Amino acid sequence: MPAPVTLTGRTVRLEPLTEQHAEALAGAAAEDRSSFGYTAVPQGLDGALDFIATARADQAAGRSLAFATVRASDGLVVGSTRFLELDYWQGPVVWPPLPAGPLGDPATAVPDAAEIGRTWLSRHAQGTGINTEAKLLMLRHAFEVWGVQRISMRADARNLRSRAAIERLGATPEGVRRAHSRGLDGVVRSTAFYSILAEEWPAVRDIIELRIAAATSPSAPERLGPGMGRERDEECVRPGQPLILA
Repeated sequence: MPAPVTLTGRTVRLEPLTEQHAEALAGAAAEDRSSFGYTAVPQGLDGALDFIATARADQAAGRSLAFATVRASDGLVVGSTRFLELDYWQGPVVWPPLPAGPLGDPATAVPDAAEIGRTWLSRHAQGTGINTEAKLLMLRHAFEVWGVQRISMRADARNLRSRAAIERLGATPEGVRRAHSRGLDGVVRSTAFYSILAEEWPAVRDIIELRIAAATSPSAPERLGPGMGRERDEECVRPGQPLILA
């Protein structure tokens, strides 16, 4: 499995998720749950402990790498995100291709492809730019440290805000898989899929860095065109909520 790592930016720090984050994670999830319509978010301390235990078990199996999302300005835990669906392409070719574990020592293995998901933020941290910078840190680590060939993202097809946020990052839409699974609300959901390839990463990185620089500029509201501000772009926002510019 990939070694746990701390990723640090200007507004956010991504720390390896451990049991020590449970109380703070439960507090972040309890602020205002009205925006968690499409994302599984723990409820209460027991829920946070279960959330962390599941993430840690997946990590031990080499399937994911989970983070606590920490606001850099004051060290407050404001949510969580993770790499998941880690896929390793070493070894003999197997057909049909299936997700495979690492070849050799799992403690030193790095994936060839991965997904970024299970992202949620407390209500007050949404729309502050934390999500965008967290994505930049994760994408940079995946492409520039691990050397992955592909990063995937997905969203409930009904979650138009989440889909727009992913597209604003520069990810390429791959289509919608109809009646893909059951959503958190019990309704059979379709899922929109996106990806970024290694050869696309330099251009995507430039897009994200430009968005961050523009959003933090003192004159940002005057200089930016439509869609270039600090939109609420977290993956847990319900469609139909008003666009909020920070």
